[in-house]
Amino acid sequence: MPHTTYMAERMGTATLSIEGAPEHVDPERRRAEAGAFATVTLVYTAGFFGIDDTGSLKIVFRFASDMGRPQFTDPAAPGYTTVEASNGAVLEVVWDPKRNIRPWDKTLYICVTRGFMRQGDRITVRFGDRRKGSPGIRMQTMAEPSFEFRVLADPFATYNYCELPQSPTIAVVPGPAVKWVAVLPTMRRAGEAFRLGLKGEDKWGNPSDRIDQTLRLKARQPVAGLPETVRFPRGRKAVTIEGLSVAAPGDLTIEVADEAGRRLCESNPLRIVARAEKLPYWGDLHGQSEETIGTNSADEYFAFARDLGFLDVMSHQGNDFQITTPFWEKLNALSARFNRDGSFVCYPGFEWSGNTGLGGDRNVLFMREGRQIHRSSHALVDDLSDVATDANTAEQLFQALKDEDVLVFAHIGGRYADIRMAHDIRLERSVEVHSDWGTFEWLLNDAFEQGYRVGILANSDGHKGRPGASYPGATTFGAYGGLSCILAKDLTRAGIMDALRRRHHYATTGCRMFLDVRARFDGPAERFDDDPQLGPSPARAAAEATMGDILRVDGDHVTLLVEAIASAPIERLEIRNRLATLETVRPFDRQALGRRIRVIWEGSEYRGRGRQTIWDGEARLGGNRFARVRPINFYNLDKKLAHEGTCVSWTALTTGGFGGFDAWLDDPSDGVLTIDTPLVKQEIPVASIGLEDQVFANGGIKRQIRVFRLPDENPHRHLKLERRIRLNRDTDDALYVCLTQEDGHLVWSSPIYVID
Repeated sequence: MPHTTYMAERMGTATLSIEGAPEHVDPERRRAEAGAFATVTLVYTAGFFGIDDTGSLKIVFRFASDMGRPQFTDPAAPGYTTVEASNGAVLEVVWDPKRNIRPWDKTLYICVTRGFMRQGDRITVRFGDRRKGSPGIRMQTMAEPSFEFRVLADPFATYNYCELPQSPTIAVVPGPAVKWVAVLPTMRRAGEAFRLGLKGEDKWGNPSDRIDQTLRLKARQPVAGLPETVRFPRGRKAVTIEGLSVAAPGDLTIEVADEAGRRLCESNPLRIVARAEKLPYWGDLHGQSEETIGTNSADEYFAFARDLGFLDVMSHQGNDFQITTPFWEKLNALSARFNRDGSFVCYPGFEWSGNTGLGGDRNVLFMREGRQIHRSSHALVDDLSDVATDANTAEQLFQALKDEDVLVFAHIGGRYADIRMAHDIRLERSVEVHSDWGTFEWLLNDAFEQGYRVGILANSDGHKGRPGASYPGATTFGAYGGLSCILAKDLTRAGIMDALRRRHHYATTGCRMFLDVRARFDGPAERFDDDPQLGPSPARAAAEATMGDILRVDGDHVTLLVEAIASAPIERLEIRNRLATLETVRPFDRQALGRRIRVIWEGSEYRGRGRQTIWDGEARLGGNRFARVRPINFYNLDKKLAHEGTCVSWTALTTGGFGGFDAWLDDPSDGVLTIDTPLVKQEIPVASIGLEDQVFANGGIKRQIRVFRLPDENPHRHLKLERRIRLNRDTDDALYVCLTQEDGHLVWSSPIYVID
């Protein structure tokens, strides 16, 4: 950190104590449950220099932390914070989320405005002071063994801060399990071994170690090696059952129940096939740890991906301008240590984090360790000995990597990738349309408009130390992190990299489901080994193509074949060709519609950091009543959906994705639905709400509210269809599907490209 280190041992000391409800807070061990309310008292004792008039302190927190925001005006409200000087000095106190150097941005600034402090004088800060009725301050929602209250002192009033040699920490630990998760692969061959992963998550998505029970397992068809019960001991965060297999083709799920037989969860679907050239492997190729802007160490990040995220493939992607040379070497050592071809594939890599005007964020995956990192800048790296290796623009990055065994994909984060400005088809084979930051289909549309042939990925860009299971928490992240399903011949670095280069993958907003999208041709077709835009490419005769393939065909039509086995009921499937939606397919018809209506808000303000759209509002029913409601994509528990009689109210935001609710009405057709939000105000006769969306737009990027009707209960999790598609012929055809599950998850297949 570029602060002074002058006589740090004389700058003072800081101690910490914590109080709260005994079931959530352990004062003796300085532990608090994730998301619990507590009072944290920090006492700073001035060192030899004291603090001069207008000198100050900073107590700073990581960008990724979502601890409640301190406030100083309402003693009965959450987050009420008080600051007192033992000698009566007058203090100015300000909370500013961007008042210190990244990643320790979030800052409580305390300035001595009248008086001064001598050695031994104290400043006492009570975060969540409960003495006048406040419930306390909410702890951050992600578990972290050493949640640090970093303290910096400016005793000389120069605004040149010195970090204390030791800053106090508390442990943020998981709460009790409220949600169970069972993870299977999504396709395996008959007789082939697979595993079942089990975990219980607390209400904020942390794997819980507070489980002590026996679970009952029940499969839909015989599974060799599957026990009837499994013990989940206290202190464990996951249980894995290896060596399972199924003898005959079919579709499998496994139900998990408690000892009394109460159903806890059901696994994602697993398809068993007689034979297959490629198998699906699940990856989260993008996330960060505390050494850059995330939470928990890089060691813990890799271990979580393997042991608690139940991933097959992963990569650490720290912001390059924060990756020092020693940390780059450590990341390479970690990816080499954790990588095990055949069971868990890790790629060394980094996030090229250039300013948007210079190309915007890109993710770089190397095939092997020991490669040169080409930073977008040395903004937070003091060692300039390798500054000549920087690539300050995306074009310079592509040039620096042109001879490397490497893959690049475009990303939207704080900065967004401008692929219209810079793109290299040799290296950049895909775009990332979803992450914790939100959903960004417009990036794919940019690629189509430019004539690029890209695949579709989704990853977490997780900052909370949970790759493969990345909940957004309670800050500005608007979505659950995505996953990419990679269709590869084998689970090796070479096999996965080949599949990524061929765009043989599909993307989800975090669910695991089986998806097969193929094209069949009426006559001769050529499938290219690589994009012909790169130059002459070998081509092979093909009767069929799968997602990501590039082909040349005779004739004006192809047959598109789609099969999906979802992890929740299917709301709709859209068949798309480039920028056009050719057909919307639902697994039910108008006759199946009932009393249930769905209200969806979605979209973003614009492409950059300020993309958040606030949807706080209410819906009222005149001449009818809401019998019950169910929220959709309310991952942030600070955002509420409330229901009483004729009114549903909510606090919500979107960052490109969507949220909303289902409502079952007393009467299916009577009354008027009135929606009132800052952006959309609308009256809708209930009788007019049907199968098709009613769309009420308000600028931005797909910033709108949609209202439509669904069956009271939808049992459809399997969809299989065949469609004849007329080709454009005057431009590339890019045939793909987007599937929406009722639980709010989206799935995209990579396009099949048919070219002239």
